[in-house]
Amino acid sequence: MGYPTDRRYLASHEWHKLDGDICTIGITKFAADELTDITYAELPSPGKEVAAGKPFGEIESVKATSELMCGITGVVTEVNKKLSDAPDLVNNDSYGDGWMIKVKVTNKAAIDALLTADAYQKRTGK
Repeated sequence: MGYPTDRRYLASHEWHKLDGDICTIGITKFAADELTDITYAELPSPGKEVAAGKPFGEIESVKATSELMCGITGVVTEVNKKLSDAPDLVNNDSYGDGWMIKVKVTNKAAIDALLTADAYQKRTGK
């Protein structure tokens, strides 16, 4: 399948892309394909604190509801408002327009503890 190498991953299928001290977070194409048709994303409001290893929201599909896990700690600066009207953006463009939240990171080095694209690919077997 191949995963973008410009970001880091969690075993729970969230990707994290750091740009300065802002980290954009979404779910992988693998996860979106497994969930099939995504119908709703419950995301935190800007200003909300998120913590590494803790859920920051939920994603619902016709198959299941899953928690969204965070790999870094910080404060939400932006939420992808397009997902409220078009949650299928996650299915169609999970690494682009289907992003979920942006977080101002408190410790940028924490991203190094997340999986590389190669390590994530080995975990998924795809």
